[in-house]
Amino acid sequence: MVLDKLSSSLRETLNKIAKAVFVDERLINELIKDIQRALLQADVNVQLVFDLTKKIKERAKQEPKGLTKREYLINIVYEELTNFLGKEKSEIKIDKKQFKIMMIGLFGSGKTTTIGKLAFYYSKRGYKVCSIGLDVHRPAAPEQLEQVSRQANIQCFIDMSEKRSISEHDQKSKISDEKEKNPLNIYNRFKDELKKYDIILIDTSGRDALSKDLINEIELLNKEIKPDERILVISGDIGQAAQKQAEQFHSSCNITGVIATKLDGTAKAGGALTACAVTSAPIKFIGTGEKIDDIEQFNPSGFVSRLLGMGDLEALLEKAKTAIKEEEAEDLGKRFLKGEFNLVDLYEQMEAMSKMGPLGKIVEMIPGFSQLKLPKDMLKIQEDKLKKWKYAMNSMTKQELEEPEIIDRKRIERISKGSGIPTSEIRELIKHYKQSKKLMKAVKGEKGMEKMMQRLQKGNIKLK
Repeated sequence: MVLDKLSSSLRETLNKIAKAVFVDERLINELIKDIQRALLQADVNVQLVFDLTKKIKERAKQEPKGLTKREYLINIVYEELTNFLGKEKSEIKIDKKQFKIMMIGLFGSGKTTTIGKLAFYYSKRGYKVCSIGLDVHRPAAPEQLEQVSRQANIQCFIDMSEKRSISEHDQKSKISDEKEKNPLNIYNRFKDELKKYDIILIDTSGRDALSKDLINEIELLNKEIKPDERILVISGDIGQAAQKQAEQFHSSCNITGVIATKLDGTAKAGGALTACAVTSAPIKFIGTGEKIDDIEQFNPSGFVSRLLGMGDLEALLEKAKTAIKEEEAEDLGKRFLKGEFNLVDLYEQMEAMSKMGPLGKIVEMIPGFSQLKLPKDMLKIQEDKLKKWKYAMNSMTKQELEEPEIIDRKRIERISKGSGIPTSEIRELIKHYKQSKKLMKAVKGEKGMEKMMQRLQKGNIKLK
């Protein structure tokens, strides 16, 4: 979980509210101190923390309308934290062909890695994407861009500062064999070929600090290339220094947005997120891990909802779209509600879930589930179990997959030998299938669905 410590602290604070018999001034003061402690531990600027908690305290003194005092207090915490992180979602809107996104930032901020993630993100959404390397100072920059572009399966345009032969895996890259120290010359060399693409991701040079030569270089590229977005990539682990960095880059290069990287698990990321949010450069995406699909649009309301254990359905649906086609999901849903559910459907469901990412990340997006405090070890065991079940299903016949009821002891032993999975695991799979089928029958029809929704909504916090 991104900002895991902050999330745990804030959830404990909300639990205090939920369990309180009376909401009085003593409780409010206690909650204010808890929130201040949690945010300061996440390296959020002291003055920002005091400004935020002052607003929460002032609003908490007012009388609620249409809500209980407890619901009202929880609602205030949610709303003020959302406003604190930027309030509205700020998207990169791809509104034309040859849409240019120029990445800028200091050394080690994660620009090149982020290009790979963005390339994968937009390719999954049907765009024809390419990358071009204009970092002429860091020796390994072209190779790194080439690697992340290959991982995202996109075209890469680079200039090599060292001569080398082009191997088979470089066929996705267009390489100039001339040594070049002027990034604009590299761009102009590939200018005509870039016209074939919907989105062009531009990698630029970084420095140890924001220097005059870096500003001059970016200003020159900005003037000649005319990018549609100038994105500052900033590392979440630099904490409060992010604010100064974002403000300096914005005043010098007129950045249009920020991508915050390395947010997985670091406490200091709170400083980076809030610091950028209070500048005039909104956060567009956040990096949530090391894998190529560990990137998501930054939506303050959904992000805060997840921090507080309320889930984030919008982010969950966004992930689901990339994992399974809409018509397939609709067809699968209809079969579930009719009770037409077999191991093929279960297999497809498991495949879609594996594409959406680790089970732990999916669970935290489901409203109510994150409040169950499921142990991380349990989620890891469940992920391992799903892998074993897939191996077992790969050793089943078509008839067994479509009619699981015919699977008896002899068949289980044969499947076990073919897949290398113990018979006990296969019996557990069959048991899980039967339970899933019962669940589908339970929600069949309006009354069943209504009851299910009521059960799911228990424990969820209703916000205005």
